[in-house]
Amino acid sequence: MNPHRARKPVDEFDDSPIKYPSQLPRTSDGKTPHVMIVGAGLAGLLLAILLDKAGITYEIYERASSVKPLGSIMSLNANIQAAIDQIGLLEELKAISFPAGEANIMYDNMDIIASFNSSAMHADEGYEPLNFSRPKFYELLLSKVSNEKIHYSKKVMSMMQNKEGVMIRCADGTTYHGDILVGADGAHSGVRQGLYKTLQKQNLLPPSDATELTKGFLAMVGTTDPLDPEQYPFVKKQASAFSQVIGRGTSFNWAEFNMPENRVCWVVISQIASVPEFEKIKFRNSEWGPESNPEFIDQVKDFKVPGGGTLGNLIKATPEANISRVLLEEKLFETWSHGRTVLIGDAAHKLLPSAGQGAVCALQDAVIFANCLYDLESLDRDAIHAAGLDYKEQRYHHVAEMYGKSKMNATILYGQTLKERIIRHMVLNWIPESVKVKGILKGSAYRPIATFLPPPLKRGTIDLLPQKPCVRYEREQKTKQAEEALQNQSAPDDASLL
Repeated sequence: MNPHRARKPVDEFDDSPIKYPSQLPRTSDGKTPHVMIVGAGLAGLLLAILLDKAGITYEIYERASSVKPLGSIMSLNANIQAAIDQIGLLEELKAISFPAGEANIMYDNMDIIASFNSSAMHADEGYEPLNFSRPKFYELLLSKVSNEKIHYSKKVMSMMQNKEGVMIRCADGTTYHGDILVGADGAHSGVRQGLYKTLQKQNLLPPSDATELTKGFLAMVGTTDPLDPEQYPFVKKQASAFSQVIGRGTSFNWAEFNMPENRVCWVVISQIASVPEFEKIKFRNSEWGPESNPEFIDQVKDFKVPGGGTLGNLIKATPEANISRVLLEEKLFETWSHGRTVLIGDAAHKLLPSAGQGAVCALQDAVIFANCLYDLESLDRDAIHAAGLDYKEQRYHHVAEMYGKSKMNATILYGQTLKERIIRHMVLNWIPESVKVKGILKGSAYRPIATFLPPPLKRGTIDLLPQKPCVRYEREQKTKQAEEALQNQSAPDDASLL
């Protein structure tokens, strides 16, 4: 057992009366928690949607001054589509998506190294993988959260928690209070930094959590405006084709996907080859943004793409504000919660995008933590601390598995060293197709859903992994059934009235 996991929460203050009682007022009804979500990203928004359905109050605090969804391709499989289906958003998701089609990996001369098509597995999985533009999905989730619940320009500078509640202080001097604080604010989470700083002072932080995220790749991504289908015929396809190009004699790899509305999502990734190179860019690229794009674009603009033309053509067809450059980082943290504070998504685990599971893991976190909140029997600090540990207990080994898969996929798709090229050749050419399919089906068997809501219809033929039930929901359903049975017994028999 992890020795840090067993520790009971310790106040950041002693147990003497708080000097300014108004700092930590009780903001809930004393029965259900009031949740403060820091970060209006995908995980934060899905958690908000689930809390609405659970009858739990919340507010979202976002450091940006306005919504500016960035990113490129995103894919969701059965392992999160079941939850999307359950909350009634699957059809809206399909409306902005294409089903995933053929995937090709090739060299920069367009010679195909390997091909894969997942359509044969759809009957077993019950859901077909969907590819879409990340900004479109973000807009879908955002539309389901009340504008009044999201507070912008709220950069969290400090936090305090004790047995009475939790408080955040923002850069503009405002303070906010609640029963639970959720850090959904990304890989460079301010909530995590504040929590870890406190735990380090108390000697409760594992040494590994004090180290920086590992950075091995630099990426630039974007989604074009609608393209002319006569000039780019592949956009006419009604399935999203994935083409990954492995550069030779260069540190770059690139990919393209056709999307609805004749758009193309594109990605360019470079392996960081030297420490000096890393030192020059690390402070400028910790988050998604348009910094330093001209220099990067100049290096890749002449690369050919399978759908026709060059990367430069796709970049030119992409609004400049929608082009992002960022360091691809990875780290699986050990501490996901303490006391009244919980981390979800990239704040707890940052995965490389190579397996398409980083956002999926973040969304799954939101589902499981919402279940834990619904089952809370008390707003006592120890009860909330236990809920945070339960959330990690349910999620950690699944995330760890995807973390390893993402690392291996990065070697296959992005690796440029001799060792990585050998591994790529072995994986793509020596592993039987049946083994690859088995691995994918194994991943789709884990489908966390909201256990406080009616489950979605069972889809597919594979056996699903069991999920921890919601004690409160089961109790409520038994009470409801008993009341209905009592009403049926007391209702007069129609025949007796004749």
